Amino acid sequence: MEVFLPIAQVFVNPIEILFLSAIVGVLSGLFGVGGGFLMTPFLIFLGVPPAYAVANEANNILATSVSGSTTHYLKNTLDYKMGLMIVIGGTIGTSLGIYTFTYFKGIGKIDTVISLAYMYILAIIGTLMLVESLGEIDKAKKNLLIKKKLHVHYWIHGLPFRMRFPKSKLYESAFTPIIIGLLVGFIAAIMGIGGAFILVPAMIYIIKMPTKLVPGTSLFVTIFVSVIVTFLHSFNYGSIDLMLVFMLVIGSIIGVQLGQKLGERINSSGLRALLAILLLIVGIAIAYDSFFAEEIQKETVKVLNTELNFFSLFIKQFSEEMPFFYGLFSIMFAVFLGVAAAFIRRFISNFKNKMSVKS
Repeated sequence: MEVFLPIAQVFVNPIEILFLSAIVGVLSGLFGVGGGFLMTPFLIFLGVPPAYAVANEANNILATSVSGSTTHYLKNTLDYKMGLMIVIGGTIGTSLGIYTFTYFKGIGKIDTVISLAYMYILAIIGTLMLVESLGEIDKAKKNLLIKKKLHVHYWIHGLPFRMRFPKSKLYESAFTPIIIGLLVGFIAAIMGIGGAFILVPAMIYIIKMPTKLVPGTSLFVTIFVSVIVTFLHSFNYGSIDLMLVFMLVIGSIIGVQLGQKLGERINSSGLRALLAILLLIVGIAIAYDSFFAEEIQKETVKVLNTELNFFSLFIKQFSEEMPFFYGLFSIMFAVFLGVAAAFIRRFISNFKNKMSVKS
């Protein structure tokens, strides 16, 4: 069974989309990282054009970030002041990223740029994760305890305009989170990812935020960055396909819940090594697809002429005739799904607690 995506203009198998988004969601919940760096390449492999894969995964990340951030809001594990400073930089970075995206799209090279960006990023992240996880496994076998320096100072810590962040109990330059946000926003706009793989380590090792505040604040930042990316992609290119977003969000939210449950029971050192190997494999696959699969695509690509059903026709016309409002609707649609998922999860959790108390 295949479903036609009216905006991306391709047929996809909804079972494959739901399955892969759920798998990526499990990995996200298990390791505490965003799944955009895996889901976007998977969408490309399934036949979704790279420019559409980037835009729709950004909208999916918005929904999952809203869901996770709502949970952290209810637990009071957010540093809003730090998050807003990062968002300022993220807004600038996203604008620069969209400008870069527009330039390469204009000269017809955006698919190549996206593929190469993923190839290099996945290779770097996969290698670093593999080295770190193998090191942890080796230390665990030898029962080594290595003391780390409590404070490592970089040039970024010497920047001016220092201000207090009461929630994190920090006295830090305002430029530090802004610069980090700028980098995250730029990457998010081009690659359709939340940037957590950069943001989370930077918040821990550079900004020195308390670990318990990092996940919620990271998700809070990702919401704003994803809103900007989603709206600009929708308004400028009409590349948000709500049918695809819905399938991605449902699979991702289910997968994240399963991943979080597994993470409570499993030692993640070995699994992190497997994730690193998976990233390297995906990077190699993208490299092969970029450099060797072009001739195959010329033979297999066909022009599709099909009659759209009412819902598909509505989405297509809405996107083309009212791009501004379609962009706003895409954002509200993702936010609604994210908030609904968070409250459903909280309701189920409270229900289980009540049942366990009664028993």
